[in-house]
Amino acid sequence: MKSTNSNKLLKIFLYITLFTILAPMAILILWIFVGRWPWPNLLPATYSLRAIKEIFAPYSNVFSILFSSILLSLSVAILSAIIATITARALVLYDFIGKTVIEFLTIAPILVPGAVFAMGIHIVFIKLSLADTVLGVIIIHLIYTLPYTINIMKDLTESVGKQMEVQAYVLGASPLKSFIYITFPLLTPGIMASISMAYITSFSQYFITLLIGGGTVKSFNVLMVPFIAKGDRSLSSAYALVFIISTLLVFLIIDKIIKKLPYQDNKEEI
Repeated sequence: MKSTNSNKLLKIFLYITLFTILAPMAILILWIFVGRWPWPNLLPATYSLRAIKEIFAPYSNVFSILFSSILLSLSVAILSAIIATITARALVLYDFIGKTVIEFLTIAPILVPGAVFAMGIHIVFIKLSLADTVLGVIIIHLIYTLPYTINIMKDLTESVGKQMEVQAYVLGASPLKSFIYITFPLLTPGIMASISMAYITSFSQYFITLLIGGGTVKSFNVLMVPFIAKGDRSLSSAYALVFIISTLLVFLIIDKIIKKLPYQDNKEEI
């Protein structure tokens, strides 16, 4: 009886969760085709294809900027995951001078208010000639994403440990081979989570991209946010839908690539 009641509660919870996700999506899609929707009308008074035409208009360059934004955020995500994996192994498996300082620095960008940090780092980037450059935007995105990825990889590295690597050493495997064929497959879920977290964090950045990029480096958010700010709900909804669909496609591609890696077939045996 208790099991039946718990199953019913679980189903109700799942239905409520599904509704809270799908209802806003349905309204978002409806707003794309709205011409005029005065309050308190339940449905729009007029419909229009203005938002669709604007998105696909050649002069808007929406999809070229979207593609460049995806490449930039993927670059940030991959670099962030690599740096996080190395840093997490160093923090978990080794003792060295300055370890406590590095551990604090991994959360410092989260503790400092974003606007304060961005304005301060902007001055540094101007002096280093990194302002208004793609490299500068990648570096600033890395600074923002690394606290998340390092902590994800740190927790997973602690749970995996180094015992299996040591056993591989005893059996004659080199450190590189033992990492590639033993540790790396075990860290794959965390690496995938780190890439996903870093990607969505980078792809969502507006203020620091605009500040460090100086308008020269255009991202999808730099196009989208002004329409949200001025209250153009039709165009905002169209841009938001493209944002959501592109992000889901990127996550699906990342998932497919991870599953097709050669060692994944032997992961259970390892």
